[in-house]
Amino acid sequence: MKRSSSFDYILTLIGNNITPLFLERVFGLLRQKKITVCKSKRLAQKECACIEMLLSTMLPTDPIALTKSFCFLGKQSKVDIAIQSAAGYFREKKLVVMDLDSTLVTAEIIDELAKEAGVGEKVVKITQRAMNGEIPFPEALRERVRLLKGMHTSTLNNVHKRIHYTPGAFEWTATLRKKGCKTAVLTGGFDFFAERVKNELKLDYMFSNQLEIKDNKVTGEVLGEIVDGKRKAALMEKIAQKECIPLDQVVAVGDGANDLPMITKAGLGVAFNAKPSVALVATYNITQASLTTILYLFGLSEEEMG
Repeated sequence: MKRSSSFDYILTLIGNNITPLFLERVFGLLRQKKITVCKSKRLAQKECACIEMLLSTMLPTDPIALTKSFCFLGKQSKVDIAIQSAAGYFREKKLVVMDLDSTLVTAEIIDELAKEAGVGEKVVKITQRAMNGEIPFPEALRERVRLLKGMHTSTLNNVHKRIHYTPGAFEWTATLRKKGCKTAVLTGGFDFFAERVKNELKLDYMFSNQLEIKDNKVTGEVLGEIVDGKRKAALMEKIAQKECIPLDQVVAVGDGANDLPMITKAGLGVAFNAKPSVALVATYNITQASLTTILYLFGLSEEEMG
């Protein structure tokens, strides 16, 4: 596909309900907005369908506002819709930063630890409030960690063994490596788990909160500066600067309120199966099961993955 003018955009449809009727509705809305479909191609049709279209307009438009205007169609059919400027779309992605809990892995690890400590319900409620942005993340983290005081490191190991990676996590990170992307996990979770995930997924960077452990037991305290939303965004910029990568070539992926600062600052910010309050704010939402579906926003086909 050739690089297009400043009035050209890329529309990506992702989901298993891309039916003729759905496409008819998409084309109808495009006609209303006086947008022409120049060409289209199918990027995937096996585990998840994906169609990419090159759009053209007589006047420049805001791709973010355009994406939002298609949201109701996507929600009705459970199809993710993203519209990017062609200039940004064809720009190479050089750095991908990711959240850990409910993004790279399926669980909120601190909630799993809390279940072991017999304080599951208390911690889950605090986690939900924090991820929805109802209480400051640092306050929520310290409150939850205090409830884990006295937990033995053997319990941490047991929880790690039962944590499942999100579908497509290994294929997603392998494809990023193959494409020459630097990768990082930036998490408000704990170093005990983040370091293991970094090694297993072969990521380049890891930043997390340091859980204080003495005599093989959790003290109930967090050491050092807490990795909250503001810190995640700052760390993303720090890594990009170190690697000499401009922010418009950075991708940020997360699901919670503490991910929004990096999601909104990155060149491509993606809310992955995000909390409702986060999905409302994020420009691009992916609601599919596999992390690999984010790669369709890069223009990659299913044959290029893994």
